[in-house]
Amino acid sequence: MCRTLLNLILPLCISMPVLAETLTLTSMDIVQGEMMKRAQEFQGFGCGGDNVSPQLSWTGAPKETAAFAVLAYDPDAPTGSGWWHWQLVNIPKNVNSLAAGAGDPGKSRSPEGSISIRNDYGVAGFGGACPPKGHGTHRYQFTVFALSSKLELPKDASAALTGYMVRANTLASSTIEALYRRD
Repeated sequence: MCRTLLNLILPLCISMPVLAETLTLTSMDIVQGEMMKRAQEFQGFGCGGDNVSPQLSWTGAPKETAAFAVLAYDPDAPTGSGWWHWQLVNIPKNVNSLAAGAGDPGKSRSPEGSISIRNDYGVAGFGGACPPKGHGTHRYQFTVFALSSKLELPKDASAALTGYMVRANTLASSTIEALYRRD
C-alpha cells in the first residue's frame, strides 16, 4: 500500500513547478505596525517634521517585471477617499531600493526615468504624515509594485488614475504598514 501511494504522489511532486521568490519590501526607517519617526512627518499644515521619505528596499520581483512603482497611502485620512502621500512610477526594473529622501520634491533624488505624481498636498514627490491632532493613529501603507509594463500616464495624471493603472499592471506587491498620530 505504501509503495502504491508513493508511486501516485512522487510523480506529482516531481512535476510541481518551483515557486518563484515572493516580492518583499523592507526598510531601515519604517517598521510594520510601529510608529514612524518625526523624520517622516510632513512640514506644513501645522506639522513640523522633516518630510523625508523612508529608505525602501525590495527583493523577489517576478522575472517578467518591466518596472516598479512605490505608493504611500493613508486610508484613515478624514477625506472620504484617503490621502495619497507619494506615487513614484516607472522605476527602472534594475532598481531595487530607494534611499531615504528619494521622494524629496525639491531635489532630483528619484531614479532616472521614474515619474513622481502629484500627491494630495499638491506636490510631485513625497509628502509626510500629518494626521489631524487628536484624530488617533493613522495607517501609512508603503507598497512596492512589480509592474508588467511601464505606465503611460498623462502629464497631469490624478492619484486615482495612477493607482488604477498601477493595480491594472501589477504582477506582485509588498506592503509595510507604518503608523503615526499627533496628540
